[in-house]
Amino acid sequence: MTSSYSNVLKPLGFFEFFCGGGMARIGLGAGWKCLFSNDFDPKKGIAYKSNFAPAEELHVGDVAKITTSQLPTRAPLAWASFPCQDLSLAGYGKGLAGERSGVFWPFWRLLMSLKAEGRHPPVVALENVSGLITSHGGKDLTGLISGLVEAGYKVGTLEIDAAYFLPHSRPRLFIVAVANGVVLPKGLVAKIPNPAWHRRKLQDLVEELPEAVRKNWIWWKIPMPTADVPNLSELIEHDFSDSTWDSLAVTEKLLRMMTPGNLAKVAAARESGVLHVGTIYKRTRTGVQRAEVRFDGLSGCLRTPAGGSSRQIVMVVKGNEVRSRLISARETARLMGLPESYTLPGKYNDAYHLTGDGVVVPVVNWLGQHLLRPLALSAQHLIEEDAGKLATNSSRPLFHA
Repeated sequence: MTSSYSNVLKPLGFFEFFCGGGMARIGLGAGWKCLFSNDFDPKKGIAYKSNFAPAEELHVGDVAKITTSQLPTRAPLAWASFPCQDLSLAGYGKGLAGERSGVFWPFWRLLMSLKAEGRHPPVVALENVSGLITSHGGKDLTGLISGLVEAGYKVGTLEIDAAYFLPHSRPRLFIVAVANGVVLPKGLVAKIPNPAWHRRKLQDLVEELPEAVRKNWIWWKIPMPTADVPNLSELIEHDFSDSTWDSLAVTEKLLRMMTPGNLAKVAAARESGVLHVGTIYKRTRTGVQRAEVRFDGLSGCLRTPAGGSSRQIVMVVKGNEVRSRLISARETARLMGLPESYTLPGKYNDAYHLTGDGVVVPVVNWLGQHLLRPLALSAQHLIEEDAGKLATNSSRPLFHA
């Protein structure tokens, strides 16, 4: 999905770190050009190359080993969807000190090295799970915000749920920082928080920020989506003749794993006489594995087994007939907003891991259209001024537009 005007504007350059399969790139659309991308996972690198060939801008390897010489220019935007395993509900609570989520800091040191060269991106967008708000009692997010402010940025966050765009319950936190000196376009800043984007827990954390940091806080203002969200049944295949469906014995086993409350949901779906498409996660409750189903029109949040969670199961009810199966790789891609033309890895687990680790395409598009692009366009004068200061010291191009 691309913004309505991106095709008629010159693309702005951006760097994409922890790029996975390039979902942020697809979300930003034709109004942007990826100048450098990086991911540590070779399997994700293969998926990226298959969708953005020749993908010469992609570097597969440890972000800690990237040098500024590998970043070919100065980009208006740096996007980083850093790993969430140590911050998610399914993780182990290690926060930004964890082995996976802690790779944020090497990324940040790279940006600070760019700053030392006078070519740091004036706009930085970070994406992670909402658990970052409460990780270590808020200390992780406070430290991250403070670091951005100390580096010369003003900072704000938005918590956006994919459910505004797709039948997928997937709230994520987006931290958007803009360099001091960039004129903030009219209409992007609110005087007070919007509860739709800024939950009470975030508001409380902001109130506790050190005064010097609090002065550089921004309540970002973007419009609410108004387009109709597709029904889950439009994204999930429900033809029982397909061989991927579980045997009746496997489905019965799932039903036996349900609590009375979850069984009541299935019974209500049966009694309605109309098609119901739901999703199931297996969870351990008080030492007992349970199958928890939802028929509220939303898929549960896609996760990866690496985060300690099970794979999502589809349950479809047609009258008295109840069937189940693992969600397909293509269905997970649809729930992330990827186009049908997107090439997925051939192995199921690789595809599930790719999509479960990704960022939802229409969410990025909305954020890019209503916040990131206006900020990047406003930052052009700052980049041009810095380019003039550095022109006598380097022949390296500083800005791509």
